[in-house]
Amino acid sequence: MNSHNNAPSDVDLEAIQDAVRTILKAVGEDPERPGLSGTPRRVANMYAEMFSGLKLNPERHLEVTFPEQYDEMVLIRDISFTSMCEHHLLPFSGVAHVAYIPDGKVTGLSKIARVVEEVSRRPQVQERMTQTIADMVNEHLCTSGVAVVISAEHSCMSIRGIRKPGSRTITSALRGEFKDNPLTRAELMSLINGKT
Repeated sequence: MNSHNNAPSDVDLEAIQDAVRTILKAVGEDPERPGLSGTPRRVANMYAEMFSGLKLNPERHLEVTFPEQYDEMVLIRDISFTSMCEHHLLPFSGVAHVAYIPDGKVTGLSKIARVVEEVSRRPQVQERMTQTIADMVNEHLCTSGVAVVISAEHSCMSIRGIRKPGSRTITSALRGEFKDNPLTRAELMSLINGKT
């Protein structure tokens, strides 16, 4: 099996390369022509990278916490990501906003961004990605509320099918105070949509 520095050791790169050659032949291309001869290898490495989150446990980042008597909202806004839609294996890209209300402990800000990054490296739908991040933060941090809002553009809508580039899909997952308290939810949306 071919190896690549960024590819997890249990990804079958040869099988992916064979599949790409089959697809190229099926659409009427010659996978051996100069412009395409390296494509199966490049695609295999790309898939290994894009799906690397399947073998990772993003929750491990949330195990690092610090005692802190802070009980107001913490919002990490505009965390960029690219994931892969499981329906067409085309990317969707956008930003995630993750907020929580601590109840005795906080985590490092970069830990939340790492969770988003690793969860995004899976074939999935945006709705599940949103719920997964919210559930992980809610389960591992002592909070009175968690909110995740994701805004993304999907290639499966912008370059094929309906072909509507620029359209965005927005999903949210609210827990605790963000779900139960309209004022807290309104504050969150104001901070997400604000210019600060």
